[in-house]
Amino acid sequence: MFKVINWVVVSRSQLLIDLLETRWPQEFLVKLAKVTPESVEVTMSEGNYSLVVIDLATIDVQRAYQVQKQIEKRHSARVVFLHYPKQIDARFLISPITAAVFYGDASLEHIGKVLANVLRGQTVIPHALLSASADQEQLDGADNLTIREREVLQALLSGSTNVDIANQLFVSESTIKTHLYRVFRKIGVSSRGQAIAWAQTHLHEVQQ
Repeated sequence: MFKVINWVVVSRSQLLIDLLETRWPQEFLVKLAKVTPESVEVTMSEGNYSLVVIDLATIDVQRAYQVQKQIEKRHSARVVFLHYPKQIDARFLISPITAAVFYGDASLEHIGKVLANVLRGQTVIPHALLSASADQEQLDGADNLTIREREVLQALLSGSTNVDIANQLFVSESTIKTHLYRVFRKIGVSSRGQAIAWAQTHLHEVQQ
């Protein structure tokens, strides 16, 4: 029996939704659900969606982060960002469930080709964005910790093990180890005990 693939498009632009409706259902054999950020959770709880496309031209990046975090905790879908901003630092949006990132100048043809690869399980994030993230890791201090790294540190403070943290954040244990490695480098420590001591002094509660 043919299985219908369901995607969610989170956008306040009817023009964009109309454009995607003329292409993607035929191009990828998918059914699109069009929603606002406020109704993502309700929509996804009512069906089985594999991909969530977030339009950053009409959705604030902080709101988009909250939506992605919600998806990461409660669903198995991956996330694609359209109109990713070049002028502001939005690297905190890149997470284990981020499947692809497109800048505002990406054509629908290019997006279509990349999404075909995403359907095959690939992750496609611009090299410049990944390079910038790598450069950022060389810097020290609390101000340069990502939101996810702060979350991992908060979990350390509560006495959680790597497995506990992985379960809390719905990621693999190896992902947590990677986060801890980067955190240790940024704050200049070499053990969990030192990291906990540093966090008790320097870390403020993560703002949701």
